[in-house]
Amino acid sequence: MKTLTIRLTAPLQSYGNEATFARRTTSDHPSKSAVIGMVAAALGYRRDDQRISDLNKLTFAVRVDQPGRILEDFQTVEWKKDKRKVTYRDYLQDAVFVVALGSNDEALINQIDEALRYPRFQLFLGRRSNVPAGPLKIETFSDSNPVDALSTLKWQASEWYQKKKAAHSSFKAELFADAALIPNGREMMVKDRAESFDQRNRRFSFRAVTKKYVEFKTKTNIDVSHSEGGHDAMGAV
Repeated sequence: MKTLTIRLTAPLQSYGNEATFARRTTSDHPSKSAVIGMVAAALGYRRDDQRISDLNKLTFAVRVDQPGRILEDFQTVEWKKDKRKVTYRDYLQDAVFVVALGSNDEALINQIDEALRYPRFQLFLGRRSNVPAGPLKIETFSDSNPVDALSTLKWQASEWYQKKKAAHSSFKAELFADAALIPNGREMMVKDRAESFDQRNRRFSFRAVTKKYVEFKTKTNIDVSHSEGGHDAMGAV
């Protein structure tokens, strides 16, 4: 099996779960359906393209390298004359995730790799307004499934966050994966298998997920004065 990993980070991300018009919450990590949607956009598939369902065959895992903080936004919608309604939207701030997609079809993984680097349609992280913070950081692993790849890939958190955690000897990152990838794990059912992204007939079904942890040793000698997230206010003086 060949696996491709993608680092996902942006000022805001949002991965919808069960929601109503008035309240749209977010999961605390990317859903498989959201990543499948991003891959489909990169490949140039339209929302009603039947090939989208085939992407569910990709094995999937996600590692939470930097948990996000919830930001609640609200919008006022005028749905009738002089009739207004407030709707709420939740977002994840400053989060960093690494997702992994695996397949025995090496040509498909290579095609996805190329498409994510040169996408046909705009990529976004959960919602159209949440664009990635720059080009995606992508790596590939031969003869490795998504869980094995994410268990060996180095910690991808921002340097300011790694420094914040330096007071502890280690950091345990949550890893969520297709249940078949983690034998004997406790299974959870989540409704994020993409059946259709057609706005007239959007459908999702359930899939089994299991969780484990990946532990990283923290660094105690990080200088963030000129690194990602750092700022030296007196540097020009």
